[in-house]
Amino acid sequence: MSKVLLFGEPMAMFTAEEEGPLEEVELFRRSLAGAEVNVCTGLSRLDHQVSYVTKLGQDPMGNYIRNFLNREGIGTEFLSFDPIYKTATMLKSKVSKGDPETAYYRKGSAFSHMSPDDIDKINFDDVELVHVTGIPPALSESCRKATYRLIEKAKQHGTFITFDPNLRTSLWESQEIMVRVINDLAAYSDMILPGISEGIILTGTDHPEKIADFYQELGINEVIIKLGRRGAYVRSGQSSFYQPGFKVEKVVDTVGAGDGFAVGIISGKLEGLSLKDSVIRANAIGAIQVMFVSDNEGLPTREELDKFIRSHK
Repeated sequence: MSKVLLFGEPMAMFTAEEEGPLEEVELFRRSLAGAEVNVCTGLSRLDHQVSYVTKLGQDPMGNYIRNFLNREGIGTEFLSFDPIYKTATMLKSKVSKGDPETAYYRKGSAFSHMSPDDIDKINFDDVELVHVTGIPPALSESCRKATYRLIEKAKQHGTFITFDPNLRTSLWESQEIMVRVINDLAAYSDMILPGISEGIILTGTDHPEKIADFYQELGINEVIIKLGRRGAYVRSGQSSFYQPGFKVEKVVDTVGAGDGFAVGIISGKLEGLSLKDSVIRANAIGAIQVMFVSDNEGLPTREELDKFIRSHK
């Protein structure tokens, strides 16, 4: 059994090779997307043992994703294939500045049919950490129930739980339901990793200290708020600090930076690093990731990460 467990939907992503509206682009490059699979990939490249709980369609894109996971050394013992429903896909535009346009094709996907029964097959005895995001509960009612089952079982087994809200407003029935469910799930966690813009939606404030107050009142001991290029604000118990980010020469694509940040925090936790050193690592991986178009292509090996941190001190 792997020490780290993640639950989520990977998608075959087709990124435009030329700038312009997606409906006018002729050529696309295939890669893999999905917040949780990005974190899996980053952790595996740092030599951590990680398994991915997911469901794919019995189709070419499902086979492509399975092969990717195998190449990256990600555990697939909890991967299943659905003979009826298809693997999710997405399109992403090419831009020279700003955020890219995206189009998702995931409604009714194989993963959206995950249920608590799929979670009940997991033995948590040797799982050291579970990382949960707010994306699966937005995909369907059965996925929402599966997310609750996962986090409840992890809690029962004393497994450390990290939670990244990863808000996808367009996937939810309403913002009111999204806020209620996300904060309810967050209350089970030991550590939460919201972005500052997510904090505004979820807590009603853009002050990092007040966001931390909100989540500590829910019983979450460690709150790490991502501040983009400014770095992060950290609260652990009664202690707190701001950690500056890393400067990069050119930001190519910010998608996946938050997942890279989570990789740094989780890997630091597993390795017994101080919270400060973990956040430095998280900021570094996030900075590396924004220099790449792919959501996970830039996630570094340990040698690449150490070199980046040394050269940017």
